[in-house]
Amino acid sequence: MQLKDNNLYYVGGVVRDSILGVQSFDTDYCYEGNAIEFAQNAGLNIIKENPAFGTVRVLFDEKEIDIASTRVETYPKKGHLPVIQKIGCPLCEDVKRRDFTINSIAKRTTDGEIIDILGGLKDIEEKKLRVLHSESFIDDPTRIVRALKFSVRFGFCLDENTKKLQDEYLNNINYDMSYHRLKKELVETFSLNRQIALEKFINDGIYRLLGENSKPPLVNRNIEELISSNPVKNVWIVYLGLFNLENIELTRPEKRIIEWAERLKSGDKPNNNTPPESILINRIQGEL
Repeated sequence: MQLKDNNLYYVGGVVRDSILGVQSFDTDYCYEGNAIEFAQNAGLNIIKENPAFGTVRVLFDEKEIDIASTRVETYPKKGHLPVIQKIGCPLCEDVKRRDFTINSIAKRTTDGEIIDILGGLKDIEEKKLRVLHSESFIDDPTRIVRALKFSVRFGFCLDENTKKLQDEYLNNINYDMSYHRLKKELVETFSLNRQIALEKFINDGIYRLLGENSKPPLVNRNIEELISSNPVKNVWIVYLGLFNLENIELTRPEKRIIEWAERLKSGDKPNNNTPPESILINRIQGEL
């Protein structure tokens, strides 16, 4: 059973992944208009409403589904959360707030019509990642890490102008950014366990987003192979444990991993309480 309405669309990753023929991690719905009013008028089982963002969570067919209103956003404080200017705008305005053209494609839930205003289908075909405007990375620098994630997952590359905009930003970073959002993208990217992600992270200078004091480590081990033969829970931190993470807010278990890695580096011997991630970080650093 599917949730359908002429003004209700699949949007973003679920449409992109369907076109690519790959599994999608989640399903994003967008309602052209006010999603909360739609859910109320349709008699849906509403779990939670967020009027400030025009989003609503409903229980449908025994699944929790998030539906977003079409909206216009601005970034008065660059690098931080956007401010909603308008809820219930036309779909053609809503897709312009997204990160890349490949994520701006919508698909109507009733008849499956594809709405591609910004050329996302062509970029999928050409395996290109293209931002929607020249200040995209200035508004949200986490999009740089998101681009890295998509390039690793799908084998896409930045188009010429997007690469230019990325390089310009990485040479003039505004460090007053949301590191909480940055961490989320870093975790998702490096949890893929792909050595090429680390190589591009270093070679393209993306590591500079971590902080002004961040420096690239010399890595001569294939971390992907190391993790594949030594499964760990926190894959991402084995990769990023090589960097200065002072700006990244770590959980208590994550802090413990980094602390133990430092202790091992100083000569302590591992014991039964040593996190396996710490041992792997030490093996990588110790064999440079």
